[in-house]
Amino acid sequence: CHIREKASEKVFSELGRLRQLKERARDQQGRQMTIAVAGCVAQAEGAEITRRAPWVDIVVGPQTYHRLPELVTKIDPMARNRVIDTEFPEEVKFDFLPGEHAPRGPAAFLSVQEGCDKFCAFCVVPYTRGAEFSRPAQTIIDEARRLIASGTCELTLLGQNVNAYHGEAKDGSVWSLGRLIRELAEIEGLERLRYTTSHPLDMDDELISAHGEVPQLMPYLHLPIQSGSNHVLSAMNRRHTSDVYLAVIDKLRAVRPDIAMSGDFIVGFPGETDGDFAETLKLVNQVGYASAYSFKYSPRPGTPAATIEQQVPEHVKAERLESLQQLLNAQQFAFNKATEGQIVDVLVERSGGRAGQMAGRSPYMQAVNFVGDQSQIGQIVPCKLSAARQNSMSGEIIAIKGAA
Repeated sequence: CHIREKASEKVFSELGRLRQLKERARDQQGRQMTIAVAGCVAQAEGAEITRRAPWVDIVVGPQTYHRLPELVTKIDPMARNRVIDTEFPEEVKFDFLPGEHAPRGPAAFLSVQEGCDKFCAFCVVPYTRGAEFSRPAQTIIDEARRLIASGTCELTLLGQNVNAYHGEAKDGSVWSLGRLIRELAEIEGLERLRYTTSHPLDMDDELISAHGEVPQLMPYLHLPIQSGSNHVLSAMNRRHTSDVYLAVIDKLRAVRPDIAMSGDFIVGFPGETDGDFAETLKLVNQVGYASAYSFKYSPRPGTPAATIEQQVPEHVKAERLESLQQLLNAQQFAFNKATEGQIVDVLVERSGGRAGQMAGRSPYMQAVNFVGDQSQIGQIVPCKLSAARQNSMSGEIIAIKGAA
């Protein structure tokens, strides 16, 4: 994710490796290799990519993925030309999605929304992905049906701010994410639904009630807050307080008591004090996360936070991150431990890391490993969770769903 500096560093590191491959293909095989960089990093740092990596042929932002085949044809190795397209075109890229789907496996992602209008002080997404856009509801339903027909039984609805979804329906009305979820749940063959990533201010009552009323909607939600300190939340321009966030979780647990929560945290945001960090630890203890992601703040060019003078020293960031991750890891293991002995439905996704082992996901997004065989891929099987680990569970199949 380009919110962190690490994404850019990884891109430039990989480009160095690709340069060697390109030169080897040219010198040893007489073959011309075309290198393209696409996505948020390309959008934000296109000029830097062309400066530091002149062997890159194509740079495209996330709004022009669909033009990649066309852009490849414009590359002339003899002329050593480049193609750069980081504009925000008027045409909608979703209109260029293929009508048919190759099999995606039992679980697939489905983009329903893109962009963000929140403008958090640390985040580049509004600048790289643009304003919020929601796909028309019918195009989503049609794509969901195609995915299910190809063998998918679990869909994860995607968006930079997915619960801000407000897509136009056939009759001209506007559907919220809660309404869309209810309509998708009516499609025969769709067994599971998830969505990510969400903003606390867009968790409306219709969406919250869907967690208690739509059986296909899994009891797991990734809901970032970034900090437990209201002072830091204000500086981040998050537009909500920790109490607002906690109230949303209370509502969710009221309709779905077993819901497992996940979150995002940034430590060392400019101006964060020891007291602010203590508020984050307090909130983590109040919520009790099944899993969470945590990072050190890194300034992103062009964002308001990058210009704040009160930058936190790196060693302080590292100490705070270590403390937070120790707490989050303990909570994750405690959550996994608490599910030992439970019988849950596991969607079998692939072979495991050992011979005779299969791997899948529980409703709570836990990775579950158990003895099985390839024929079970794509099935949802009742599985007794027998042993907890930090990042996974061991299990035993009780019976194959639908077996005589």
